[in-house]
Formats: sequence, structure tokens, C-alpha cells
Amino acid sequence: MNSGVRIDAFLEMMSAERGAAENTLASYRRDLEDASSSLGGRLAEASTEDLRTYLGKMARQGFAPSSQSRRLSALRQFYKFLYGEGLRSDDPTGVLDGPVKKAALPKVMSEADTAKLLDTAAREAAQTREPASARQNALRMHALVETLYATGLRVSELISLPVTVATRDERFFVVRGKGNKERMAPLSDKARDAMRAWLAERNASPQLAQSPWLFPAGSESGYLARQVFARDLKSLAARCGIPAAKVSPHVLRHAFASHLLQNGADLRAVQQLLGHADISTTQIYTHVLEERLARLVYDHHPLADDGG
Repeated sequence: MNSGVRIDAFLEMMSAERGAAENTLASYRRDLEDASSSLGGRLAEASTEDLRTYLGKMARQGFAPSSQSRRLSALRQFYKFLYGEGLRSDDPTGVLDGPVKKAALPKVMSEADTAKLLDTAAREAAQTREPASARQNALRMHALVETLYATGLRVSELISLPVTVATRDERFFVVRGKGNKERMAPLSDKARDAMRAWLAERNASPQLAQSPWLFPAGSESGYLARQVFARDLKSLAARCGIPAAKVSPHVLRHAFASHLLQNGADLRAVQQLLGHADISTTQIYTHVLEERLARLVYDHHPLADDGG
């Protein structure tokens, strides 16, 4: 069975029946011809084990998981065509697993940038007096960012906080998260101060004071929309010299977790604070623990800086 002829026939089908674009067809040709060359021109007859060996070779050569996945996808389409045309009695890719993709590391702000963001929010809250709308926005933003960084709440949990959270003036409050599960969230002194200042401003406005939400808004839900908070947070970042693309409510949640771990917190404790049901979700932060342990050995092991 001539693999080159089969590849041509497959590409003709993709063009005529599926309307594949020229770039797509060229990509399929490159992938299939590379595989055929690696298999000694026996692509059409290749067995499952042949293909597993070929894909393993790609992995050893350092191809990214995305490139391996694309190559496997091309092979699946090719053998599906051969099977459908009666040119093969089986599909050798049927039991092949795709490459395991590493979990993407979350974007994390440095402690210095986080401090700059919080300091700017505090300064603007203290300095903004007029108009009233600007003062409200500044005090609300300060309360939002201090609370988010102090607690690591999901943005949906933060914007929908009940006003009773601020009126209790306690170091912890209970938040209802995913799966309707409750957990304790800590409040730093700075977060409590920012909340008190915002609450005083909020209660001075007849339009806001009657709302059951800590951060009321004219939205359908009755509280601040997450898109509005994300937009205002990016504006705050830009004003203190941090690229807006690097900042979001989710990034601040990650900063909360990473900075805790960098400073000695236990992974299980961070799991509970984040409201993760499974420790595996929190394990995206293990790179932080690895860095911390490496630094600990380097700083404290008696032979760490011994020249030998």
C-alpha cells in the first residue's frame, strides 16, 4: 500500500468533502509525511505499536504536548479515512492516548506589585473627596482589593458578600462557596479598616443603604458586576504602573495563595482557605513549595555553599 498515494487521496477528500483550507491541508500533509518518513514509508500499514513508538520519539525529542496532540489528531483523521474507504480493516489510533498536558501555572503578582496595588488603592480612598461618585468608587475599590487579598475569595464570592460581613467587625466571616459549602475566611486589620470606611460611605447614601449586599449596584443581581470590578481593577493597576494585562481578580486570588505558601503556610490550610474540594486543585501551587524547599536547603544546609 503506497502511503504517499493514500495521503494524497486523504487530502483530496478533506478538500472536496470538508472544504479544508489550504493552510489546513498543508499542515496535514507535513504531519503525515513526517510520520510516514519516520515509519520508513509504511504509514498506511502502521500498527498501534508503531504509532506509539513514533509518538514517544516525538516526546523524547522535546515536542510540546500541543504539537504531539496535533500530530495524533492528523493520524486519527487519516486512519478514519482509510477505514471508511475499506483500505484498512482497523484503526490503529483507536487505543492511543494523547499526551498529558501539564497544568498551566497560574499568573501570580509579586509581593512588591501587590503592595503597590493596595497602597495606591488606600491612597486614592484617603485623598478622593469630590465628586461623591468618585469618592464612593475609591472607597469601594479599596475595600474590594484589601478583602480579596486578605481572603483569597473567588470573585463571585467577593462581589456577592452580604452587608452583615462588614457590620460584625470580626476577624473571620463565613462565606458560602461552590457546592453551597461554607468555609471561614480571615480578615486582616487593613481589610477590616477598609470595609468600615466603605460601610460608612455606603450607609450615607440612601440609594445604597437599604441593600442587603456589601457592594450594591443597579445590576439585575443587585450587587457589583464582576466585569465592572475587573475593569476598575485593571484601571487601578495602570495608575500604579503595573501592566493591566497582568492583573485580574483571579490573579489576586492566586497571589493570596502563593504568598501564603512562600511564607511558610501549609498546602492543606491553603486548600481550605481557597475552598478547593480536592487537594489536587491546590497542587498547581506546588512549584511555590518546591522553590521554598530549595531555598530552605540552600540557606540552612551546612554544606550548601561548601566549595567541596
